[in-house]
Amino acid sequence: MKEISELNLPEDLRYTKDHEWAKVEGDTVKVGISDYAQDQLGDIVFVEMPEVGDTFEAEDEFGTLESVKAVSELYIPISGEIVAVNGDLEDSPELLNQDPYSGWIVEVKPDNIDEINELLDKDAYLELLKAE
Repeated sequence: MKEISELNLPEDLRYTKDHEWAKVEGDTVKVGISDYAQDQLGDIVFVEMPEVGDTFEAEDEFGTLESVKAVSELYIPISGEIVAVNGDLEDSPELLNQDPYSGWIVEVKPDNIDEINELLDKDAYLELLKAE
């Protein structure tokens, strides 16, 4: 397990209390799991993802991760429609362990992009991790 000071937490992402990240890219938002989440889960062996076209409200469960340790739910950080899923994860779920920020899970067309401002910035997310 990594120490908090060893975690890779990019400044340009927003984070959730459930350890997902969100990154605005044009008119969509990519979503994945944080370095902390992948470190805690251990070796990820399966990713269950929604279908393109599925819609979710912020904080809805949108999939699961299975690791050698546990099954963990994924919660969408922003309301909207799934416009892409990372098909590479079907055959290579371990990509999330190798680089959780290149290994995005879904891409969302948000209903309201301003919801991104309700998520945690890097400093607030670090404070949350220190409290856990």
